[in-house]
Amino acid sequence: MMKTRIALKALPIPTLLLACLFWLQGCADDKLSPLSQEATILAFGDSLTAGYGADEADSYPQVLAQLSGRRVVNAGVSGEVTSQGLQRLATVLEQERPALMILLEGGNDILRNLDQEHTRDNLQQMIELARDKGVEVVLVSVPRKNLFSDAAPFYAELAERYGLPFAESTVAELLRSPRYKSDQVHFNAEGYRRLAQSLYELLKEEGAL
Repeated sequence: MMKTRIALKALPIPTLLLACLFWLQGCADDKLSPLSQEATILAFGDSLTAGYGADEADSYPQVLAQLSGRRVVNAGVSGEVTSQGLQRLATVLEQERPALMILLEGGNDILRNLDQEHTRDNLQQMIELARDKGVEVVLVSVPRKNLFSDAAPFYAELAERYGLPFAESTVAELLRSPRYKSDQVHFNAEGYRRLAQSLYELLKEEGAL
């Protein structure tokens, strides 16, 4: 009995210290602040955010709202290029006051062969505009014009420069599979659901959820 009582007294201290160490390490690795139940997530972008090719209820922001239990605003505009997105972002941020923004834009710039330096600069200004207002940012990349290519390189540059959570390959990988597409560059309902699930997992991994 004496040995058992000594063990019971001795175990909690190192166990507690170890648990605290792991907890602190996990917090240090998180890039995002936890989102309260009342927090708003802003899904900002073009047709891939708007949900083109599927019903509105199947858009990725709608599915993400269901998965996360948070309010997710769908601020996607089909056909928009980054210069147009930059022009409207300040107003959307003021209206919605989100805690976090998921930025998925640039695909139309790439399809129209617009200057990639200008696209990068527009995205950079969007990131800075959001962060200046205290809004955390998750960046989602789109592939280069070749259907089977990886993400355009300026997305990784921006993610590294600003230390952003980054969905680098999700869109490109989904677009490689016909089962997830409504046309060459848009998803169907299942594709948008897969995108939402991937972003939900990323938000959990980075500490937001």
